[in-house]
Amino acid sequence: MTDGNINSGRADTGYGLARLNLAASPLFLREAEVARGIALLQMGAVHLAAQADGLLREVGIGRAHARLLAHVVQWPGNAITDFVPITATSKQALGRVARDLERRGLIEILPGMRDRRQRLLFASAAGERLSAQADAALSRALAEAYAAAGQNAVSGFWRVLEGMVPVASHAAIAELARRKGSA
Repeated sequence: MTDGNINSGRADTGYGLARLNLAASPLFLREAEVARGIALLQMGAVHLAAQADGLLREVGIGRAHARLLAHVVQWPGNAITDFVPITATSKQALGRVARDLERRGLIEILPGMRDRRQRLLFASAAGERLSAQADAALSRALAEAYAAAGQNAVSGFWRVLEGMVPVASHAAIAELARRKGSA
């Protein structure tokens, strides 16, 4: 059984609630332990993403837009198809989001140099600024959680998250990084 005691020494400044003192039991692969991890991951992801929602609302875009914009800022000059394996989103859905970002002046969609049919995505200056502002909001929230958890917990968290990413996505990310390095 996990330890669900309240640690009254630390307050969650984002929600005014005491943090739980979480510790996985030695039987961490049991259904109840895995279910607790799923619930915490889902709640954490929702609340982390919510840190940028106000900013996104001001611009009139949603979380899917912000995710694609962040990828375009990180890996400019790639086609929509290059982002499919790392977003687990269809080419059609990414295309709709990309066109909306282009209409809002946050990205540019340009024809490829070798294949003019190819559409390459680049962030505009406004898109880069918006992405940086969203990243700053997310970074503050994540840094607070990291500070409360400590270095060993953060390393473990990263290992768990990396383990959830399919090998094909790791390969796609490595390819995007390789292209960015050779540009």
